[in-house]
Amino acid sequence: MAWPERLLRSTSMPWLSCLLAATSCMTAATVFAAQSGSAFASAELVAQALAYEHGEGVAKDQRKASLLYCEAARSGDPEAAFALGWMYANGRGVARSDDMAAFLFARAAAAGNAYAREMQRHVGYEGGVMPDCMKSSELDPPAMLIDGPDPFANLPPDKKKIADLVLKTAPKYGIEPRLALAVIAIESNFRPEAQSLRDARGLMQLISSTAARFKVRNRFDVNDNVRGGLAYLRWLLAYYQGEVTFAVAAYNAGEAAVDRYKGVPPYPETREYVRRVSRLFSNQRHSFDPSIAAPSPIVVSAERTSGPKAP
Repeated sequence: MAWPERLLRSTSMPWLSCLLAATSCMTAATVFAAQSGSAFASAELVAQALAYEHGEGVAKDQRKASLLYCEAARSGDPEAAFALGWMYANGRGVARSDDMAAFLFARAAAAGNAYAREMQRHVGYEGGVMPDCMKSSELDPPAMLIDGPDPFANLPPDKKKIADLVLKTAPKYGIEPRLALAVIAIESNFRPEAQSLRDARGLMQLISSTAARFKVRNRFDVNDNVRGGLAYLRWLLAYYQGEVTFAVAAYNAGEAAVDRYKGVPPYPETREYVRRVSRLFSNQRHSFDPSIAAPSPIVVSAERTSGPKAP
């Protein structure tokens, strides 16, 4: 869903109208938060979120912006709820979700935000799904707000050997090694012998159908398993045209489930899986090879409103 142009141009909200003018969004956000009676800490979060969302004085990072908005929204700030709802409605920094947008716009509208009421016309007035970040008592994941140390820098020898293989192999599949390492860490904790109750096997926990699909003969073989897992990741990134959240969710629950729910499925296991991977790999966009797979229907639908995404 594209942001209604007439709403953007008619708004008098200082922090939102600054998007259309060469003014400081950080300053506007702080002033507006203070005027609306928000706590100083909430105003600071909104100001920081705006800075990351639009690259004002810091490197642009919409995922960090979404987490900061979420923290402020959890504390009751209606403008943060509105801003985060807009991000979900447009798939900016987060996986697009009208259900989550509806929840956030409803919360902002209940606090008197007229623009949220306007947006409810586009995403619905009823229902809605609370974003996972609203359920946590901490910013989630915190590692994305502070550039901490590389979690894969000091692995024990057995895991380092696997990491070295991934560092060498992942680029051949067009996969950022850190994404592959994040998936391996969550899937098997670098254990080649790992086997789940559903008979997913090896480092990247391939089920038999996925192994057959990507010509993996021995799922417990380190090289074979990594090659198959990387091939699947490459396919998913192409299918979802670089949307990491969708690709990661599909790696866990299957692309059919992601397509059916038009985003991360409402399965606690899958949502937790996406959250844990995102702790280790914070980028929401990844390069992809469009020749690998035709795009998912949910990506095609999004492109009709926002335009195609660059590989």
